[in-house]
Amino acid sequence: MKLFSSMSVTLVLSVLFLQSTMAVGANVTYDHRSLIIDGQRKLLISAAIHYPRSVPAMWPGLVQLAKEGGADVIESYVFWNGHELSPNNYYFEERFDLVKFVKIVQQARMYMILRIGPFIAAEWNYGGIPVWLHYVPGTVFRTDNEPFKYYMQKFTTYIVNLMKQEKLFASQGGPIILAQIENEYGYYEQSYGDGGKAYAMWAARMALSQNIGVPWIMCQQWDAPDPVINTCNSFYCDQFTPISPNKPKIWTENWPGWFKTFGSRDPHRPVEDVAYAVARFFQKGGSVQNYYMYHGGTNFGRTAGGPFITTSYDYDAPIDEYGLPRLPKWQHLKELHEAIKLCEQALLNGDLTLLRLGPLQEADVYTDSSGACAAFLANIDDKNEAVVQFKNITYHLPAWSVSIFPDCKNVAFNTAKVGTQTSIVEMVAENVQPSVVSPNKDLKVPQWEFFVEKAGLWAEADFNKTGLFDHINTTKDTTDYLWYTTSLYVDEKERFITNGSQPVLLVESKGHALHAFVNQELQGTASGNGSVFPFKLETPISLKAGMNEIALLSMTVGLQTAGPYYEWIGAGLTSVKINGLSNDTVDLSESTWHYKIGLQGEHLGIYKADGLNSVNWISTRDPPLKQPLTWYKAVVDSPSGNEPVGLDMIHMGKGLAWLNGQEIGRYWPRKSSKHAQCVNECDYRGKFNPDKCDTGCGEPTQRWYHVPRSWFKPSGNVLVIFEETGGDPTQIRFSKRKTSGVCALVSEDHPSLRVETWNVVANENKNDKATARLSCPNKTFISAIKFASFGNPVGSCGSFMKGNCHDQSSTSVVEKICLNKNECSIELSEENFKKGLCLGIIRRLAIEAVCS
Repeated sequence: MKLFSSMSVTLVLSVLFLQSTMAVGANVTYDHRSLIIDGQRKLLISAAIHYPRSVPAMWPGLVQLAKEGGADVIESYVFWNGHELSPNNYYFEERFDLVKFVKIVQQARMYMILRIGPFIAAEWNYGGIPVWLHYVPGTVFRTDNEPFKYYMQKFTTYIVNLMKQEKLFASQGGPIILAQIENEYGYYEQSYGDGGKAYAMWAARMALSQNIGVPWIMCQQWDAPDPVINTCNSFYCDQFTPISPNKPKIWTENWPGWFKTFGSRDPHRPVEDVAYAVARFFQKGGSVQNYYMYHGGTNFGRTAGGPFITTSYDYDAPIDEYGLPRLPKWQHLKELHEAIKLCEQALLNGDLTLLRLGPLQEADVYTDSSGACAAFLANIDDKNEAVVQFKNITYHLPAWSVSIFPDCKNVAFNTAKVGTQTSIVEMVAENVQPSVVSPNKDLKVPQWEFFVEKAGLWAEADFNKTGLFDHINTTKDTTDYLWYTTSLYVDEKERFITNGSQPVLLVESKGHALHAFVNQELQGTASGNGSVFPFKLETPISLKAGMNEIALLSMTVGLQTAGPYYEWIGAGLTSVKINGLSNDTVDLSESTWHYKIGLQGEHLGIYKADGLNSVNWISTRDPPLKQPLTWYKAVVDSPSGNEPVGLDMIHMGKGLAWLNGQEIGRYWPRKSSKHAQCVNECDYRGKFNPDKCDTGCGEPTQRWYHVPRSWFKPSGNVLVIFEETGGDPTQIRFSKRKTSGVCALVSEDHPSLRVETWNVVANENKNDKATARLSCPNKTFISAIKFASFGNPVGSCGSFMKGNCHDQSSTSVVEKICLNKNECSIELSEENFKKGLCLGIIRRLAIEAVCS
């Protein structure tokens, strides 16, 4: 995508100022209006990018794309359990190279908000706290508990000292202007009684004692003590008020989308509503706003929590999981940020006048002594548009929208009028190519090798106990997998053997998933979901006369991420019974069970270079299909081109995937219910909730799994798959993420001012016509116009249709201007389109073009 990089005079000056503040130590303070950096109040747009949810090769591009989108600040949590793998065993390499990430932000001349936590939630495994800490005797998380406070302070101090050592706090000349301790504890403080309040106050004092030279924040902490700033997390924070009148209004988490769980629908938040929420926040005195997430990224390996959070953490964010700008969301918000930045002087230094323009319409007008004036006109009616009078001029306000007037005269932006293009993005499949280093040079398809795990005890049991033990307490999250194995003797005179009936296995589990094997054969599978973790399995089983082996593979799908006393929530089997025998029900729950932690392939590390030869792989052109407990391996070439890559696992069941030893993550193309409620088009008007604008009913929650380009070598790439239930590895594909087309939909009353060229001093020429703009990715061109209509077209990108008013020359006009060009602009003018067409309506131009 070719991105516009020109800025207004105001934005250029702010960048120059930012560069100067980073040359030497900056003094960061605050008052009731905003943060103050070296004596100047700052209005800041922040973008959350979590460093472990992408890879170092992507970091510079992501940070730069956020900057081009209008962000001044990058925000990230610190991921304790990714850094302290065991007590005093610290890791800061590859995706967890925090210092490198912060320095990339610094090199981009941006600020940084470091949310140390170290509890973070974030749909991250165990809320970011190391699992080993739960097993330190006497430890209770997030309360006035000495072992927990000791380790929390030790890690917080370690991170602070690391940042100080690298001179990364603003007071040292670095980019970090704010730090956060704890996270959303206000939701749970009362659950811990007196210990909750004591812990929250201790956390604040401990943070302040670190002497980092910049302010500390606590989000959703309604009793944060001075000088800590309490901040807001929500879909809307315009009505939020800090607990102290001398603190600025900061929004640490504005959710532009939502996360997904395996088996759920795909949530989307309309950009019109995101923009409305942001504009309202600044209209009502906000000064720092952070998108959680601006780039969601990927939960590589086993880092997803929940449980049941998907490997994708796309979040419907302005930058998608693969690092591409999501259009129109990215561009519409960029234009919003530019409009808000033009109001910075008046917003932060002016006096406020509130004007009522109607029952649900209002104007917030800011003026200062220098003559600066900015106004925000809002229509908070979630159903009806409105016509209002402001400064003796009539304005049309769509429902649930805000118009921004940087000079109190001209509309620079309306949140509901999306004039930027929509991209049509596809996952284009490419056959997995066998590598040139494969033994057989003539192969057209990969030579697969496979290894089948033994169900149950693949080696000597780790321990044998009477009864069913908790899964998490047994594995301590070193693996997703725990085998529970026992045996059952069946008399040859049992009726089911002669009459052809089948006994029924009944299993109850606290979560999260289960595969049941009898005599090495898969009998059934069951799981909970993102809302209800416990589940029951009821399945007919095949027993034989004599001794039968019952092997139950229990699985976690990420650990709990938040909630009061969440570390005590368990998983695994609680009851095992068999119905249909002569003595009716056999309860195996209190039998002797043999426990085996993990898989043999995991234990031997057969997905890593130094473990690949630890088992006897069987080589074949026709690998076994629908075979449970099977490891597959192929040596493949890198996909062609340089587009982002996803691994298409639609024909597989459930399991784990690696490339060159790097953990791609859990795959599970589990489908959402086809009976759930989904929408074809989302009505942006009114309060958003995660179930409002879902799509994907009856479809897999996640089909493609991001494989970063930097993980590939030109050839000789080792792809390893562990399949739990059975699939078809020959159907695995690499898919490249491509923009195949673009759309535009612009109305005549769209604000015609290009915000990036706005001149707040000389603004005489503000009568440009509304314009539709199209741009294909670099090195591609507009090769065809699939649809064009000027009049009153209906529908949305990919499904436009002509209305009852249509200029017959629409297609030829657009083709003349746009064909064979990388980008083009079509003005909605009488020079281009028919005069006098459909008088009395606001006409629109809709276009869908092909990029190739």
